[in-house]
Amino acid sequence: MRIIAGRFGGLRLAALGKGDAGAHLRPTPDRVRESLFSLLVSSCGDPVPDARVLDLFAGSGALGLEALSRGAAHAVFVDSGGLSARLLNENISKTRTTDITQVIKRDATKLGECAGEGFDMIFLDPPYGKGLGLKALTAAHMGGWINHGACIVWEENVPQEPPPGFTLADHRRYGDTKLTILFRDGTDGVD
Repeated sequence: MRIIAGRFGGLRLAALGKGDAGAHLRPTPDRVRESLFSLLVSSCGDPVPDARVLDLFAGSGALGLEALSRGAAHAVFVDSGGLSARLLNENISKTRTTDITQVIKRDATKLGECAGEGFDMIFLDPPYGKGLGLKALTAAHMGGWINHGACIVWEENVPQEPPPGFTLADHRRYGDTKLTILFRDGTDGVD
């Protein structure tokens, strides 16, 4: 697993192997991340530069770190797993982004109130088939974590329908992975 493009392009991230089913770690493959960021540019006008990124069920942090590599301003990684925390901290160290990142060890479905600024880009990559994505998205929305017009990338094993307050921008399939792109508050992603 590596960073695909941007200032950290080619950097190898902490090795996880094929994932860790017990810890619900299932890294987004390089080719899917590359396709995802190309899709964001073509369908959303590239929401990454200068964005504040919230990476829910962050795992190794590959999605949020890829966004930082491509020009995001800040990233917060949320995951409750001990292995995830170790991988996140190792990958943040490798990218030398400790000054623009934060790791929150917490259940993404129980975020509570956002203590600071909201986020412009949300990566949502829950364990497949457990209904946790909708719970986490609802918690983030209700807690003020998601800015008006924010772009949400939801990775699951089936396409997701937008809950109230969100508009569907796109669905894409990459093998077993289904990406759903949403915008908050019925906007088209343009403020």
